[in-house]
Amino acid sequence: MSVEKAKAYYTDRSGPGKLNCGQAVIAAFKEKFSLSDDSVNLFAAYGSGRAPENVCGTLYAAQYLLKGKDQEKLAQCEKIFIAKAGSTKCKEIRKLNKLSCVGCVETIAEFLDNIETKVL
Repeated sequence: MSVEKAKAYYTDRSGPGKLNCGQAVIAAFKEKFSLSDDSVNLFAAYGSGRAPENVCGTLYAAQYLLKGKDQEKLAQCEKIFIAKAGSTKCKEIRKLNKLSCVGCVETIAEFLDNIETKVL
């Protein structure tokens, strides 16, 4: 369910306006991870390869959500993401053309959707 929400936020099918990739992930999972609306606004600066170290915004959002909570799940998420996208860096992902931006949103959202709430 959150996968569709994240994709809708990113593609602007959800209402108030298109969110960048990182914001879309944060918005879709803010209830599951008990985040405020301010978290969505914080990620406005992290789309289009502008996350620290040029990391994809969706992966940066997952790192933000999982860091300090479950390092094993974070490592697993990064491994799956790299396998599908070919890199963690936005510009490299685009250059490789293995996974679209919507595909990045979907990949991270699918992973986060399947995490057991008890580990969070």
